[in-house]
Amino acid sequence: MARSSSGTVAGLTAAALAVVAFLAYQASANVPETLKKPSVAGASPAARPSGSATEQPRKNPLDVPPDSGTGMRVIYALAEQRVWLVDEKGQPSRTFAVMPSTVSPLPGAYVVTSRSGSIRGSDGVQIEHVVRFANVDGVHVGFSAAVDGSMQSPDPEKRTGGVRMKRADGDAMWTFATIGSKVVVVP
Repeated sequence: MARSSSGTVAGLTAAALAVVAFLAYQASANVPETLKKPSVAGASPAARPSGSATEQPRKNPLDVPPDSGTGMRVIYALAEQRVWLVDEKGQPSRTFAVMPSTVSPLPGAYVVTSRSGSIRGSDGVQIEHVVRFANVDGVHVGFSAAVDGSMQSPDPEKRTGGVRMKRADGDAMWTFATIGSKVVVVP
């Protein structure tokens, strides 16, 4: 009996990994051209080149960033420290400020790979509604909310991947971003 159970578990695990790999492939195949070029690593937003002839400032800074993909997605703007939850028609259903982690993913398209209801973060803070979407040099990057409601700057000496938000925003993220959901990171 134990042999068939472990075989079933192995088969289900292999199937789950195949689905995640397929979704990651689909996301990477649909990256807008402007997101395929990596930004200058380690450069502050002020140090990045800007002002190209085609670059137009948004009329409303709360509008969805241009060149952030299409369809239902989470958009995480690194420089603006802001997230948008965008519906299938391309309209934002919610936008909110976040506190970035010390480790950030490169701009590009990702998918939600795992979620946890409540855990202790790598910084020791009790967190909830963890939505992971990237891995940078062994550091898992994801959205979360501190149970105590804090959004403190992370310790710059620690490599952490928790992008923190207020609890109400964490509730909205948890409902919106299920396994396989698209996350687009923009500069």
